[in-house]
Amino acid sequence: MSLPPFQTLVDAHWRDVARLAYALAGPNLGDDVAQQAWTQALAAYPRVTSTRNLKGWLLTITHRCAMDAHRAARRTVLHDDPASLSEAPVVSAPVAPDDGLWARVDALPPRQREAVVLKYVGDLDHRAVATALGTSPAMSRRLVSDALATLRLDAEELR
Repeated sequence: MSLPPFQTLVDAHWRDVARLAYALAGPNLGDDVAQQAWTQALAAYPRVTSTRNLKGWLLTITHRCAMDAHRAARRTVLHDDPASLSEAPVVSAPVAPDDGLWARVDALPPRQREAVVLKYVGDLDHRAVATALGTSPAMSRRLVSDALATLRLDAEELR
């Protein structure tokens, strides 16, 4: 098996990595998360054993870097209110006219939000979403399905 040059991978998927990084980490951390993902991918690239789904591999690394960034931010932010430590980090979405869709996505439970973002922003199949989340493809489908059902109900209530 012969891996393509790393630059070919960057050229083909840099938008996907950047888009997912911004969707998961927000505009303040998106660039840093994308850069970290590319750095980790470059370091791991010689050990890749299959070229079958390099995009999914890259987006999994990006997802993990975004989660690491959220964890690091929670450790470094000083909290005046100890009760705020149990709150999930808020994910900022790309700015687009969406009738409040991103606000409703932000309100989803964290695992559902991550699954929806990986599926629709990252354009991953359920197997790749499951790999990124450390779960099974069936659970990935369930998380996305539950999230979409919640989003549909929220949209109907707004009408």
